[in-house]
Amino acid sequence: MYEQQTSFVDRLVREKERKEITSVSRTTAWQLEKLGLYPKRRKLHPTSDAVCWLLSELLEWVQAREIADGGHHE
Repeated sequence: MYEQQTSFVDRLVREKERKEITSVSRTTAWQLEKLGLYPKRRKLHPTSDAVCWLLSELLEWVQAREIADGGHHE
């Protein structure tokens, strides 16, 4: 029997989209990241200061937050 699977292609997310996805300010994200409570940023290139996040990690973080607060949003 054939079982259809949904595939997900992960991608990199820059700051503007990261904020839209998580609704967390840059400062708060940085503070949470330092505490190990937020997905870690990644450098786009070793010689650049530009950073990004994996979409899958941001989506997992948002989902975990929704579960933790019982689906209630401010």
